[in-house]
Amino acid sequence: MSLEPGMTAPDFHLPNANANHGPDAMNLEAARGEHGTIVVFECNHCPYVVASVGRLNAMAEHAASVGVGFVGINSNDPVVYENDSWEHMVKRTEGGMPYPYLHDAEQTVATAWGAERTPEVYLLNAADEVVYRGRMDDSPKDPGQVTVEDLRAALDAMLSGVAPAVDRTQSIGCSVKWKA
Repeated sequence: MSLEPGMTAPDFHLPNANANHGPDAMNLEAARGEHGTIVVFECNHCPYVVASVGRLNAMAEHAASVGVGFVGINSNDPVVYENDSWEHMVKRTEGGMPYPYLHDAEQTVATAWGAERTPEVYLLNAADEVVYRGRMDDSPKDPGQVTVEDLRAALDAMLSGVAPAVDRTQSIGCSVKWKA
């Protein structure tokens, strides 16, 4: 299954590696803000995610300021990619991550949502319907080359009460590292 615009997101219940943001475990309701939620499938090792950290942090702070929840979910297999282990997730949050960072150790959420890459974003409205799915912007590896901020445009449209002009893009990044 692939969660696409117009569909309702399935719930999750995952442990949170970021002791400074959110409870020890979170579900979709706990992640949701008054106006919706941004869910980002991400990890620690992907160069596309690493190059996007500053933009992810800024988007999380902006989302909070406009009443939209924000969570990152790491679904990668930590056996194959040790940098994506729980311990490394906790260490990453100590660097000042301003949002909850959830661990999908069994990969059930990534499977249920149809996540394909890191980073991959899902913007949900307050009813947990997907408003936008895809990339954050058109240059995840080089912030200086961004010409289109897809997530920001979709968020602004949603908050204005209109459908985004573009509700689906292909995410740009590493594939989710599935268990064998």
